[in-house]
Amino acid sequence: MSSTLPLTERLDAGPVICAEGFLFELERRGYLAAGEFVPEVALEHPDALRQLHLDFQRAGSDVVEAFTYNGHREKMRVIGKEDLLEPLNRAALRIAREVADRVRGNLVAGNISNTNVWEPTDATKQREVRGMFEEMVGWAVEEGADLIIGETFYFAGEALTALEVAKSSGLPVVLTLAPMAANELAEGEGIVETAQRLEQAGADVVGLNCFRGPATMLPWLERIRAAVSCHVGALPIPYRTTDEEPTFFNLHDHGATVHAPHGRAFPTALDPLQTNRYEIAAFAKRAHALGVNYLGVCCGASPMLIREVAEAVGLTTEASRFSERMENHFMYGTNERLPENIVALGATA
Repeated sequence: MSSTLPLTERLDAGPVICAEGFLFELERRGYLAAGEFVPEVALEHPDALRQLHLDFQRAGSDVVEAFTYNGHREKMRVIGKEDLLEPLNRAALRIAREVADRVRGNLVAGNISNTNVWEPTDATKQREVRGMFEEMVGWAVEEGADLIIGETFYFAGEALTALEVAKSSGLPVVLTLAPMAANELAEGEGIVETAQRLEQAGADVVGLNCFRGPATMLPWLERIRAAVSCHVGALPIPYRTTDEEPTFFNLHDHGATVHAPHGRAFPTALDPLQTNRYEIAAFAKRAHALGVNYLGVCCGASPMLIREVAEAVGLTTEASRFSERMENHFMYGTNERLPENIVALGATA
């Protein structure tokens, strides 16, 4: 497909895969600090960011999302590096463009997200947030982005502001919410009602990303899909959230013998609480069956999980060459060349 084919036409034709979750994966690889989670990697280790994009692309991601999450002015002020704001954004966008251009039909997304300074009753703060969005969207347009992704919004007002700014670019806009444990937006707005407001305000895709794993995201996706006419996006975290612990912020690892020093599993001690690849594939199938065509995985994502999402909805990726072939496993396989005495060890290993 041509890279100029609009996002909505791509979605009308079938699934579009988008990898997110760069913060967690690059922290695991040793390129940014947990807690701080600032994407300086675009400037300090561009090859590491480029390789992650390439790995996600090989796994089936159709969208190369510029890694500017937390790359906004306030976050850069927190770490005393506001002077790097524009260089960081432009570097991330250029790396995304370079990778996307490898594969015919790939799209580059500029990215804006929760600023963590929005205040529903403070007009000064709201203007400040709008200004952050305006400059980031402006750089994305100048660097040739094909769409804008606004993600991880837990305030309805901030999400609507992000959408307004993103729509002013003239590009397609994906806008996804991330409700916390209260099952509503932070100022008390309903999740489904906010999705409807976003559709009415012109979002091309509305939906949910981050915070919630498959079990606690899917019920809300069903409600959103039934309530809106536009395309719906679904990008869960790969962790086993429950009704009692609906987001990864409140997950507990009761089996841990050593707990994280900051007192909770999020964000550095979530490993034992991960979903397996088959659970992510099952989520993707169920979401797609609901009519959700914009699919991915957020914080905790790995290229393998993106491949599982793509294959679950019938796509073959570059990385599918290395999909599971357990028939050749030395002990659990069925290949006729496997020695019977070694295969027999599988029952007692």
